Amino acid sequence: MDGGGGWELRRAISRAVARIEVDVDSQAAGKAFSELCDVMDRLRRECPWDRAQTVQMLKPYLLEETYEVLHAMDSGDVKAHREELGDLVFQVVFHARLRQEEPDGFNVVDVCHGIRDKLIRRHPHIWGAEQGVEKSQERVLADWETLKRKERGGASVLSGVPPTLPALARAQRTGEKAARVGFDWENAQQVLDKVKEEIAELEEAMAGSDGNHQREELGDVLFALAQLARFMKTNAEDALRESTEKFARRFRHVESALAAQGRTTEKASMDELNALWDDAKRAEKEGHLS
Repeated sequence: MDGGGGWELRRAISRAVARIEVDVDSQAAGKAFSELCDVMDRLRRECPWDRAQTVQMLKPYLLEETYEVLHAMDSGDVKAHREELGDLVFQVVFHARLRQEEPDGFNVVDVCHGIRDKLIRRHPHIWGAEQGVEKSQERVLADWETLKRKERGGASVLSGVPPTLPALARAQRTGEKAARVGFDWENAQQVLDKVKEEIAELEEAMAGSDGNHQREELGDVLFALAQLARFMKTNAEDALRESTEKFARRFRHVESALAAQGRTTEKASMDELNALWDDAKRAEKEGHLS
């Protein structure tokens, strides 16, 4: 019968084998990436559409591909996830190819080296002076923020949150950044109390006629809700997207039910719409609504 040391050895070997099975063949990955770059170079030389593109013209495609990745992730479709990630990687290669043509630009090698160096620099417990030191996730994140601020000359901890993020996602990320330096509530109940406080202030504003004040208070409610999502370990953007999709799914059921009667929502009474909405909720609960 093995002692504790034997068990630990077997467990260490098991973990090592698992990593070997999961790790990607770096040579194969490098070859695949090189082939993609070759395709990009040829497109840039020979395809009229690709030749006409600029970095600014690619902005909507980059955003669209990002959201398509998120949609594939939500659907649980692994094949679609792989395909959409490919489209997103192509955007990275395309952007780097365009910058490569500029006098003071960069190429895809610079991009890869830049992120490689940053990851190594910001994980000193793996590659640096603190190698081998056990750290919690919270400590790793805090150290990451400290190192980032040093690299940026003491910039605000919020400087890494892009203003172009969707508003709800930006609100949650802003709260996360502030929390990493200790500016935060202690628990979810405190945040929920803050939500209630902000709702009371919104109600007070709605009793008046100042539209700007009402919008400000509504924004405070949404910001507080984003922080509550953070404490609940939930992505606020995902939660809202799922709720919006749920509403759309139920509303399409209402429209279909009326269409089967040769009618439209405009011609139905509110009582009829509410009754069909309840039908949609029941059908959804029973698994008949998609």
